[in-house]
Amino acid sequence: MMRLRPWMICALALTLTACGSAPQRSEPGASGQRGGGYYKDDGPGDVIPANLAEVPDAVPREEPLNRYANRPYEVFGQRYVPMTRVQPFHEVGVASWYGRRYHAKKTSSGEPYDMYAMTAAHPTLPIPSYARVTNPANGRSVVVRINDRGPFLGGRAIDLSYAAAYRLGYIGEGSARVEVDAIVPGEPLRVAHTAPAPPANAASVQAVQAPAGVYLQLAAFSAQASAESMRERLARDLDWLATRIYVVASGDLYKLQLGPYASRDDAVGVAQRIARELNFQPFVVVR
Repeated sequence: MMRLRPWMICALALTLTACGSAPQRSEPGASGQRGGGYYKDDGPGDVIPANLAEVPDAVPREEPLNRYANRPYEVFGQRYVPMTRVQPFHEVGVASWYGRRYHAKKTSSGEPYDMYAMTAAHPTLPIPSYARVTNPANGRSVVVRINDRGPFLGGRAIDLSYAAAYRLGYIGEGSARVEVDAIVPGEPLRVAHTAPAPPANAASVQAVQAPAGVYLQLAAFSAQASAESMRERLARDLDWLATRIYVVASGDLYKLQLGPYASRDDAVGVAQRIARELNFQPFVVVR
């Protein structure tokens, strides 16, 4: 029998443990569950807490970086070089989630994985560090603490805990396209969302006839110039949204609307956050 050298043992351990976020994914329903797919032998816990929607975001704070978890490493033939300091970072990609198969097992940071806490695994963000993850499809976002490495298969960008994925609304689908923005404690969050940037010259913009769907109405004006001016201000104040704020021509009015959203519930969730941040309440319109 071949004798494993110490470095080979470490490499094997890294593949089995640090890759805990990346087992083979089963086909949807292959594990006996209906709805979206998740990893083989993984999935929700047997008893899911009733208050997952109320699990608070992680609270960013300055922490010393882990001595071992931020060294360069190789998995499945690909070399990864983690960041060695907390700094601004923006990424758009696919998020998956991991659950009971790894619950209570050690993460790359050495901490036990808690599928009901707001944590995540990322290939290169510093451990520990914090990031805001946004689901552009519904406008929901969460703040998670990065304490694990992965995912390493399928071109995925980040693996979220079950609780974080639940709050972002993609538990059933198994994955979702997201935007990831690193948080530097004590500094404003700097993001570079992929949504179209507001035009510099509001007068050059024509009001559009938005397609059918569920929208949030923010305001209405009799003058297009006033609507465009307000749109630019709101686009700055609501930069966490990846969906565009439109000026919609409707009769003699120019309405500021946000969307479309997949459902009324998704729109209401965004409206509640806007109300908390800007102290005014948008209302839902369906066309």
